[in-house]
This record gives sequence, C-alpha cells and structure tokens, in this order.
Amino acid sequence: MSYIVRFFTWWNRATLSTGLWTLLYGERVGEDEFGNVYYRRRGGKIDAALGFERRWVIYNGYCEGSATPPGWYGWLHHTVDTPPTDETYRPRSWELPHQANLTGTPQAYRPPGSQLALGERPPAGGDYAPWRPEG
Repeated sequence: MSYIVRFFTWWNRATLSTGLWTLLYGERVGEDEFGNVYYRRRGGKIDAALGFERRWVIYNGYCEGSATPPGWYGWLHHTVDTPPTDETYRPRSWELPHQANLTGTPQAYRPPGSQLALGERPPAGGDYAPWRPEG
C-alpha cells in the first residue's frame, strides 16, 4: 500500500522519482530530530544547471516546510556550507523548540477582534462613526 501512496502522492515522504534520483545521485548528509533525512549531490558535485550544489530533504511523513529545523534550513538554502551534523551547535536560551505550522487548525493564532476568536467580537470603543453618503 505504501508504494501506491508514494506513486500517487507527493506530500507523503518522497515520490518514486525522487527516491530513484536519491538512490542514483544522492549522498546522505544527516538526519534531524524529526526523522527528516538530508541529501546532497554525491561528492558535492556542482549542478551545471544551477551553478551550485544541489541539496534536498526527504521528510519523515507529511511534507511540511515548517518541519525543517533552522540549522538544516540554512544548509538547504545555501546560507551556510556546513551541515549541522558537522558542527557542535547548541540552541541559544532564547530559541524556542520547533512548533508545526498551525494555520488552519483550532490551535492557530487568532488576534483580538478576529471573528474566530472566542466566537464573539468585542464591543466597539465608541470612537467609530459610520460613513453615510450625502444627499
């Protein structure tokens, strides 16, 4: 069943073509705490079409870009050249742990005054006068 899902969907792990590309040309660089596996072109070869090294991730489960930790995000986007597995990185005290993108879920942020916040709109402050056309 998993091969059928991988053949017809792109949002669950990797498609068959991405898996084949990874098998033929990929070099495993590391894995993050969520089980996502990071790859680059074997030997760090520069891609002729891009002009730089090709890097990619195969997510563990649902493909969600916000599930990429900051260190790996920087490596994937060529902000840093050293992958997190090759350095001794420690999160700062002010850094928060990863939280999935909550947009569209009941836990999503709803600012005060939003129609979805608590189901009621707060009363107007009295400084509002509706516009009425003259005539």
